[in-house]
Amino acid sequence: MDTMATIRQTFFQECEEQLNETETGLLALEIGEADAETVNAVFRAVHSIKGGAGAFKFERLVRFAHKFETALDRLRDHRMEPSPGVMKIMLRSADLLADLVREAQGQQEVEDARLQALSADLAGLSEDEAPAPAAASDEGDSFGFQPLTLSLDGFAPVAAMQDWRIFFRPMPDLYRRGNEPARILRELAQLGAVSTRCDASALPLLDAFDPNGAYLAWTIDLATAAPRDAVEEVFDFVRDDCELTIETVAAASAAKDEAANGDGLDFTPLTIDLPAPEAAATPREKPKPEIAKLETAKAEAPVSQTIRVDLERVDRLANLVGELVINQAMLSQSILDAGLPRACKAFDDLTSLEQLTREIQEGIMAIRAQPVKPLFQRMTRIVRELADMTGKQVRLKTEGEATEVDRTVFEKLADPLTHMIRNAIDHGLESPEERRAAGKPDQGEVRLSAAHRSGRIFIDVSDDGKGIDRARVKAKAVEKDLIAADAQLSSAEIDSLLFLPGFSTASTVSDISGRGVGMDVVRSSIQSLGGRISITSRPGLGTTFSMSLPLTLAVLDGMVVRVADQTLVAPLTAIVETLRPKAQQVHRLGVETRVLADRGVFVPLIDVGREMGYRDDEADPTLGVVIIVESEGGRRCALIVDAILDQRQVVIKSLETNYQHIPGVAAATILGDGRVALILDIDIFVAGASAHAQSPLAAE
Repeated sequence: MDTMATIRQTFFQECEEQLNETETGLLALEIGEADAETVNAVFRAVHSIKGGAGAFKFERLVRFAHKFETALDRLRDHRMEPSPGVMKIMLRSADLLADLVREAQGQQEVEDARLQALSADLAGLSEDEAPAPAAASDEGDSFGFQPLTLSLDGFAPVAAMQDWRIFFRPMPDLYRRGNEPARILRELAQLGAVSTRCDASALPLLDAFDPNGAYLAWTIDLATAAPRDAVEEVFDFVRDDCELTIETVAAASAAKDEAANGDGLDFTPLTIDLPAPEAAATPREKPKPEIAKLETAKAEAPVSQTIRVDLERVDRLANLVGELVINQAMLSQSILDAGLPRACKAFDDLTSLEQLTREIQEGIMAIRAQPVKPLFQRMTRIVRELADMTGKQVRLKTEGEATEVDRTVFEKLADPLTHMIRNAIDHGLESPEERRAAGKPDQGEVRLSAAHRSGRIFIDVSDDGKGIDRARVKAKAVEKDLIAADAQLSSAEIDSLLFLPGFSTASTVSDISGRGVGMDVVRSSIQSLGGRISITSRPGLGTTFSMSLPLTLAVLDGMVVRVADQTLVAPLTAIVETLRPKAQQVHRLGVETRVLADRGVFVPLIDVGREMGYRDDEADPTLGVVIIVESEGGRRCALIVDAILDQRQVVIKSLETNYQHIPGVAAATILGDGRVALILDIDIFVAGASAHAQSPLAAE
């Protein structure tokens, strides 16, 4: 990859961060939880995108970002209030800015009509709020937004163009922080006609040259119609790292003549008052060394050090750590096979190696992990678009945005979340009129929450709408021949019909829903990640979709068991308890079905060996071990295995990728002796036993 391509890639990575900052700040403004620094952060983010885009000549992105930051500047200076109408335009502008960044990457195209319409809306905000120039009065002229205010009564208004002289000398810190004077000069050139002179008089001979030094200075003459604020804005990010003087050419020439002629002037010079923003009208005074050192330390103290790493390198490192876990297990097996006593030093060293391997693995997983905040922020745009399409008032509330999940899981969550958000808004939330009739506020709420529990990540999508109309759902399922007309279903089973292929309660097909593919896709996507999804709904109060996902798709803690001379692994997070049952605890229901009486309830017994096809005869649970497992919905079943061999951390290898899907098997792993062991899909076993769990005997 050439140097320019690398820099461009870095720019787009930074754009993602700046766009997230913009989205976060605007949402805080919308709900009234923002302060002045929030507005400044949004302004800086858009300004940074514009500056970087200008360096790569992304003209459409630069022009729109400039209009966007002009409107933001009015918010920043309190010349415009963040009213609902204003914030709607601002949020739409943030969406378009993100699309223009993707257009610059070549990922999509932005329609000219949309760009022009939103540009006009932003310009309209500025025009609506801009103060009109005051008329001349007996007390003198006021030019409002003009960069110069004249102290002479009756003086004619200045021309629209203004000539500025700028002296700019970078300090070493400017370069050390990654800033580049050439970019600043290019950005000045966007404001008007520029004439630049470089002063290289301080440049030393080669033997005295310091690579970390700063020896050049520039004098720039700029002719522009832009106000002084816009000129100073160019230097916002380097003001503390340079010597900077900005003054009119007339003032600069007068100062030069005064220095050359002394005080012997035989005329009274014209006095011009420059009311620029605080301390910016005069050359910046260089702070004393002690103060400068203190300010630098204060500014740099909270900054954490980060580096950008290619994701392919992280994935390769994670794979190597997986191989390390396998080799550690093989070493452990070799020591056991050698018959060494437990008290020998080799076992102590092996324990230390196991601990170190686990810490390394957890460290790599932490590097691969990323917070769900960017994913949640992406949903805010979908909510806004769907609210406009449906005519409903919707607010998205998020919780647990800092919750981290493995990158592989993160990348595959976008589509399921999008489907559930669409379903919640289109089917769950009522119209404003219906909500008023039900005694609810006009604005509906969709809530996204994430949390870590028991080694898994839980994500909920809920709404405060009308809930699931179970009678209608069942009638639709009968109409589509998905269930029998006389089927007796519980509330949970009726809710689960929403996940069937081809099921939809929408009466018409629209751009949002009605084709019966959304929730089926959701379940398939979640199951492919080793996750589970469930529904809870209360009529008139709302519906919640709950997803449970593994924190990582790389490793898991499992219990190694033997079934009919085969070695299998059961995920430890699903195991409730293990026991050797007594004969009086086992009961029959019919010919084929057995249940286990445990702690006052009856749990279906599943013979793993028979289910997996390892044996034909029925296993006696009293001669083996029973493992009671539980799904996220709280349903349980008891798995019959021959023996428990070990409890260890195993590396997950996808069976679908390397072979094909096998019912009842979630993945595979490599054991310490080199054999391949299958990892059981506990949800499949629990689902197969659900009919027994609903029987009167098994009811709690």
